[in-house]
Amino acid sequence: MPKRLLSTRLFAVEHREYTGPDGRTVARDVVVHPGAVVILPILPDGRIVLIRNFRYTVEQELCELPAGTREPDESPAETARRELEEETGYRAASIAPFATFYTSPGVMTEKMYAFLASGLEEVGQNLVADERILVEPVSVEEARRRLTEGEIHDAKTIAVLGMYFARQGA
Repeated sequence: MPKRLLSTRLFAVEHREYTGPDGRTVARDVVVHPGAVVILPILPDGRIVLIRNFRYTVEQELCELPAGTREPDESPAETARRELEEETGYRAASIAPFATFYTSPGVMTEKMYAFLASGLEEVGQNLVADERILVEPVSVEEARRRLTEGEIHDAKTIAVLGMYFARQGA
């Protein structure tokens, strides 16, 4: 039975014990996370909507795709629609599943659900009080350049843009 070490609004930390392949007990402290979404928004003219998001944890602004944590009883698609509008000010006619992956499976349970958003209509940002986000639509070529030249340091953005370009054959 896991032992709860910490509970916060967004996650918990549990001490868990497992039986290893040799029969010994293996102990792990695990961040238990409700899951999150990342959205690849594509404008009608083909540009990709990136954001510049100030991240307090690393004390810097990062170039990212919009993303957010799931609320209780909210489907990943609902979270994607909500976060896209909050962070970018765009509403999508279509939110299509693109990929799923674990962000850091060595220490946490967070599963990331990636979506492609299209049919975008500008409706205005609705930021949470402590968010500092600038919307930055860029050409596909500029997004690819930022990715390949190491200007993007956010793992979920690297993963999703990398998968997207690989699937496009570019």
